[in-house]
Amino acid sequence: MVAVGTTVVRALESAARPDGTVVPAEGWTELVVTPEHRVRVVDGLLTGFHEPQASHLDMLEAIAGAELVSRCYTEALAGGYRWHEFGDVNLLLP
Repeated sequence: MVAVGTTVVRALESAARPDGTVVPAEGWTELVVTPEHRVRVVDGLLTGFHEPQASHLDMLEAIAGAELVSRCYTEALAGGYRWHEFGDVNLLLP
């Protein structure tokens, strides 16, 4: 499953059972997705580039791994890409 945006990742992961089945859910989530919190549902992510120290990078690393995220950022910076507020986006598929 490819999530479109980090908020969607949090919603899907919050509604997932331990076996990865997504069930209907409602309400607020306090879930913070990090490499220590293994994602159960999301296989890829379409997201904007976040600032280098943003907590969103922990989520990207949880999905795609630190090495891939690092390579993406190196290429993005070399190519002059801007942060997500300016519309640039990338697709992470580990």
